[in-house]
Amino acid sequence: MTSIRDLLGEALGVGETYRLRLEERDGTLVAEHPNDASPMDVAVVEGLDRLAERPPTEPVTVEIVGRVVDGRIAARVINAEREAKSSS
Repeated sequence: MTSIRDLLGEALGVGETYRLRLEERDGTLVAEHPNDASPMDVAVVEGLDRLAERPPTEPVTVEIVGRVVDGRIAARVINAEREAKSSS
């Protein structure tokens, strides 16, 4: 049987990675959730040291983590543009 927690986890994409364009709102880097079924936007709160700029000018790859921060689903940076350029 599918639980509400399972459905919510699927809609939020916990554990999934997305390439998102971030903007700063009230001191937090945020993005619209790419899943239209998600009831929350994304707040990037981990891995910020990987960013060369804040907010970054290019999209970054983030992973959705299983907690809520300021009414948004939390995420961590796993790949920033700066890293992609330095590895080529």
